[in-house]
Amino acid sequence: MSIKTNKTDVKKVVLAYSGGLDTSAIIPWLKETYDNCEIIAFCADVGQGDAELEGLHEKAIASGASECHIVDLKEELVADYIYPTIATGAIYEGTYLLGTSMARPIIAKAQVEVARKVGADAVCHGCTGKGNDQVRFEGCFAALAPDLKVIAPWREWEMVSREDLLDYLAERNIKTTSSVTKIYSRDANAWHISHEGGELEDPWNEPSKGVWTMTVAPEDAPNEPEYVALELEQGKITKVNGETLSPYKALVALNEIAGAHGVGRIDITENRLVGMKSRGCYETPGGTVMFAALRAIEELVLDKTSREWREQVGAQMAHLVYDGRWFTPLCESLLGASKPLADLINGEVIIKLYKGQASAVNKRSPNSLYSEEFATFGDDDVYNQKDAEGFIRLYALSSRIRALHDYKK
Repeated sequence: MSIKTNKTDVKKVVLAYSGGLDTSAIIPWLKETYDNCEIIAFCADVGQGDAELEGLHEKAIASGASECHIVDLKEELVADYIYPTIATGAIYEGTYLLGTSMARPIIAKAQVEVARKVGADAVCHGCTGKGNDQVRFEGCFAALAPDLKVIAPWREWEMVSREDLLDYLAERNIKTTSSVTKIYSRDANAWHISHEGGELEDPWNEPSKGVWTMTVAPEDAPNEPEYVALELEQGKITKVNGETLSPYKALVALNEIAGAHGVGRIDITENRLVGMKSRGCYETPGGTVMFAALRAIEELVLDKTSREWREQVGAQMAHLVYDGRWFTPLCESLLGASKPLADLINGEVIIKLYKGQASAVNKRSPNSLYSEEFATFGDDDVYNQKDAEGFIRLYALSSRIRALHDYKK
């Protein structure tokens, strides 16, 4: 296949590299298209798994890269991006826990840092022209390194399909483990894995068992529930079943425990930022448990107006993260607004895991506003029910005045 060649002043490019089909083809394409420029492969370890990283350095060099930088971002991702986001309650379109979206800012930031380190004049990504990720990456590049040229091969080259990429690599004798039979497009990190493509492109098709990789089918999960004890401090999970764990290790532990019970599966048709709808299946087992724990303590400690405000912040934050606007003043503002409320989320929760469900069955907090004395249906000495009459008259005063006004007409 012929590739259009352009000579530019690009001398050194840092490529966001995964070792998959797209980025394996991008390395030789960059060298041919950009006048034999030097390619630095960059891979972010965001918890996608050792199997995804195995042999990555050798593969990048064999494809034509001069260097391969693999940067461990796992703890930073969970502590500095995931926890602050979930503290706001951000859930996109009511269901999606933003697994892919939350990882993009830290990957882009690390890519820029590698570019500065090696003296690159361009950064490159393998995102398609149809998706959200191109916007997320390039939005971050614009905020962090507006001087760097951004190369997006899917918007430049003539190849349009997986078969085209495989033919391109075969012509250059570059080996790849990809094939036309690998029908799903997947993205994994410590928080989740996403699945798109294949039979999922028709929303009438139920996902087959071959789609899911992190969780067992709920119907195949154990017939007995499992209980997991969590301790939270300022909106963060600090202990799992009594063991003190770092943010990343707590997430890994919960992924394994909850995944075995089929927890965390969703199948949604979402609105992409670029305007089209797409269907995806997402698995977020540990994250689903974390959300259940946060909401359980939140129910105890946030008063009505504070919770209403948190929900507004969460709705705004969900769109901000999904749309790739992390490095913006608005993001700082939303995170700042959520922190005083997140600081109150201290306590203990026991989550019951059973057949795909994660339910908080025990919860307590030193900051709890719940008082059994006030809430009881039995006899109490702290609440005079007669006081409610005056409250209701004032609460409904505007309605009463409006009704009287209409009556007089």
